[in-house]
Amino acid sequence: MHEEMKSLHKNNSYELMDLPKGKRALKNKWILKRKPEPNKSQPRYNARLVVKGFSQKKGIDFEKIFSPMVKMFSIRVVLGLAASINLEIEQLDVKTTFLHGHLEEEIYIEQLEGFTIKGKEHLVCRLKKSLYGLIQAPRQWYKKFDSFMVKHGYDRIASDHCVFMKKFL
Repeated sequence: MHEEMKSLHKNNSYELMDLPKGKRALKNKWILKRKPEPNKSQPRYNARLVVKGFSQKKGIDFEKIFSPMVKMFSIRVVLGLAASINLEIEQLDVKTTFLHGHLEEEIYIEQLEGFTIKGKEHLVCRLKKSLYGLIQAPRQWYKKFDSFMVKHGYDRIASDHCVFMKKFL
């Protein structure tokens, strides 16, 4: 849990404040997961803070939620092309993926269980960035990723907005 909290603080994900009149704070919970570690006798434990997004209301907590997914056809074409001309394929993992998307809506959550600040128990967290469980989190991540790719000279292909291409002269 402490690692997740470090990520949230480093990412400037929220700020403590009084709950504005007419607003509500969403509930959240910790999801704990046991991850086996190869070549180690002790498993590793992972904690993730998740907002109970099922209680969000359209028009209040979110507007648009659509986020594209890569098409299986695109994956097959890219892998087939790479294999046919002997290209190397690489992948990467973006840690705490959904925590990078900026929120467009005002969203408040209750203070995080186990991390309530003494003397400030009445305050709530105003989210600045997405958290896991928010309905709009995948869309906000895609928007952040898309702007990063375009900024670095990549173009979306017309048939699949999850495939980017860059021409090297």
